[in-house]
Amino acid sequence: MVKKISTLALAGLLALPAMASAGAGGAAAASDIQAQVDALTRQLEQLKSEMAKVKAAPAPVSDQSSRIQALEEKSEQWDLASRIQFSGDFRSRYDYYTRDRKVSNVAVFTPPGAPITYTDVTDKNDGIMTNRFRLDMRAKALENVEFKGRLAMYKAWGMQSTPDGEGNTPIGSFPAFDGNATRTPGDSTLQVDRAFVNWNNIGDSPVWFSVGRRPTTDGPAAQLRMNQDERMATPTAFMDWPFDGISVGYAYNNLFGVQDAPGRVRICYGRGFEAGLNQNDTGINDTDFAGVSWDVYKKGDRFAYVQSFAAMDVFNYPDWSDATTAARTAAGYGDAGRKNLGNIYHTSGVYQDKWQNLNYFLTGAWSRTDPNDQGMLNDYTSGVNNTNEEDGFAVHIGVRYDIPDSLFKVGAEYNHGSKYWIAMSPGHDDLYASKLATRGNVYELYTIYDIPGGEAVSKFGKAFIRLGYQHYDYNYTGSMDWNVMPYDVGDANEAWKANFAGQDIIESADQVYLTFEASF
Repeated sequence: MVKKISTLALAGLLALPAMASAGAGGAAAASDIQAQVDALTRQLEQLKSEMAKVKAAPAPVSDQSSRIQALEEKSEQWDLASRIQFSGDFRSRYDYYTRDRKVSNVAVFTPPGAPITYTDVTDKNDGIMTNRFRLDMRAKALENVEFKGRLAMYKAWGMQSTPDGEGNTPIGSFPAFDGNATRTPGDSTLQVDRAFVNWNNIGDSPVWFSVGRRPTTDGPAAQLRMNQDERMATPTAFMDWPFDGISVGYAYNNLFGVQDAPGRVRICYGRGFEAGLNQNDTGINDTDFAGVSWDVYKKGDRFAYVQSFAAMDVFNYPDWSDATTAARTAAGYGDAGRKNLGNIYHTSGVYQDKWQNLNYFLTGAWSRTDPNDQGMLNDYTSGVNNTNEEDGFAVHIGVRYDIPDSLFKVGAEYNHGSKYWIAMSPGHDDLYASKLATRGNVYELYTIYDIPGGEAVSKFGKAFIRLGYQHYDYNYTGSMDWNVMPYDVGDANEAWKANFAGQDIIESADQVYLTFEASF
């Protein structure tokens, strides 16, 4: 409407002079007037457009500065909140456990030819419930320097201490010490499970340095049974021992000239026990680990890994966290006290892959004792320390089938350990006894149900239920112990020596577990 009125007004103003000056030639005059009207209309439209731009122009510089300052103040707070990435998981678990053992009726030594008899004992816990909460965090100090950590709480329902085991073996096979901290049920305190710093891309090369409390628990191929998408630790599950240490690593894309064959290799060092300030003749020194950790090939689902290390100056028993337990153990050893026994050498490897919906793995391991004059794997009934080197072997195989178009996964595992096999696994997650330390056979079946609780709210989000069964079939006594000679549990003329040495003669065990787990 405004445009039409303006156009008519302009036309009238232009028409007045023309009408006054000439009466003839009206057609030509009218044409000139229309041309001028069109020109003025275009100018008016341009003026309106420029006015609109003026109205939409930015605020004065002073107003812009105020807004920028406010955003900077908020962004600093946003940076403090967002530069630390948090994730975590919670697990509530039920376990039923029973085991059959026998106790020799021989008090000390058996006279030659005397019959040896045993009393059969069954230990059982109809149900123990545990809660585990873990909080993971990571943050960068510099572009190539990153901190990673994890806090963990792990406790039994109704307890603020570690539940008792049956017989002479505590729950978890060991009382609390540095090698099973956060891995054995205790109180509701959040403890440091992992804390380390990585310096990556050193010299703009694929080299890194790492120091701190190491990620050395739940290693491959445990992630399949635990329903995790990625590897959870560096070493294989045969090395399930939380410790403090350092590593230097190198990553490559081509292996020995083979193109597109990525992997990485690490040189590692750690401390399993700090002896403190002592005189030279105290008989106890630091216990250290040193070795090589090699991801030979890792791409997609295919993974080949080898590790080899030495545990140097191993102790006869750890420095227990609880003073009462430490005093009781020391009393049991009498005048022997805590001593270094020599070295243990350990090598293991795992191959893992996936074919369609079938995940599978194969793991093998070797251990060797290298005792000093104190001996390892001693037969205390002989009165002579065993200073011989003893070799042990183990194998661990498993499969997991992810049922198509289903929320279910099913799996099976088997492992075997020889007479002298020694696993470094006090940080195991089997609650009562480390299955991978067993001198004998362990069979396990499990199923996983992924809870249909809607879309995951983050890349870490998942919730599931696990139900599993384990059967332990022991061939020899003393699994995971390097002090006492392993005795054949089926040989009546030999097994009694285990009781003499303070060990249980466990023949078999059965365990059922049910978990409800959520990652966030």
